[in-house]
Amino acid sequence: MIDALLSRIDALNNPTVVGLDPTLEMIPSYLREEKFAQYGKTPEAVAEMFLAFNRAILAAVQGIVPAVKPQIAFYERYGLAGLSAYEKTAALAKEMGFVVIGDIKRGDIGSTAAAYAAHIGGTEIAGERFDLWHEDFVTVNPYLGIDGIQPFIDACNKENKGIFVLVKTSNPSSSQLQDILVDSKPVYLHVAALVDEWGRGAMGASGYSRVCAVVGAPHRAEGARVRAALPHTFFLVPGYGAQGGTAEDIRGFFDKDGRGCIVNSSRGIIAAYKKNEKYGERGFADAARDAALAMKKDIMG
Repeated sequence: MIDALLSRIDALNNPTVVGLDPTLEMIPSYLREEKFAQYGKTPEAVAEMFLAFNRAILAAVQGIVPAVKPQIAFYERYGLAGLSAYEKTAALAKEMGFVVIGDIKRGDIGSTAAAYAAHIGGTEIAGERFDLWHEDFVTVNPYLGIDGIQPFIDACNKENKGIFVLVKTSNPSSSQLQDILVDSKPVYLHVAALVDEWGRGAMGASGYSRVCAVVGAPHRAEGARVRAALPHTFFLVPGYGAQGGTAEDIRGFFDKDGRGCIVNSSRGIIAAYKKNEKYGERGFADAARDAALAMKKDIMG
């Protein structure tokens, strides 16, 4: 799948991904009122809002961005109805030709890690295999070491999927742990070295590994150091736009050929209509499309 993602980025000349992280406050009032009238003030109503909202966003950015990244927490807060909206969103995105990055940030060991890895490895029931989540990649937490990562690597290699390992995250307090010096080197570079080691047995034909890294846009110098340490590792780059990261900040995140990254924006795209009254609530999808095009231009020049 890493090869397919690179191919899709090249085809669209656009290394960006739209985060599908809806909130109730983000949903246009007419859509809220419609679903509340149908389903009452219930989790089912919110799930239907999210699905309708996401469907319109996907249609608006289809053919512009190669991938989408739904963050599962925004859905599971609404229980089973929310999880159903997540699954349906991922399935629809796959049908529409998007690469789907499930932002689930799992981290555990043994049989629990193997169960989590079913997000990309699939689930077997009496000899029948089911791909229940429709994800091509997922995000994972490396804090537990290889015990928490190996089941995901096995799933990647078996099913041609991918993982993004948290290396240097975009949040300001990441420095509390990730910048601690160990043997004169920050922890995030030690994690980067592990990502390199873990990915050697999971290489794609493109020269990039299925074991990828999360590196936050606001950390310009740190990102460049991680790139120098990981020439064959693909990066997912959160933190662009709303979190303060700029196109200039991430120049050093790309490889020598200008490849090797996909840059995320979530509310900067899907809530763009709130920043410009010319769109109005019913123009939220048009605003998302224009914001996606503007992001592409900003990053690609």
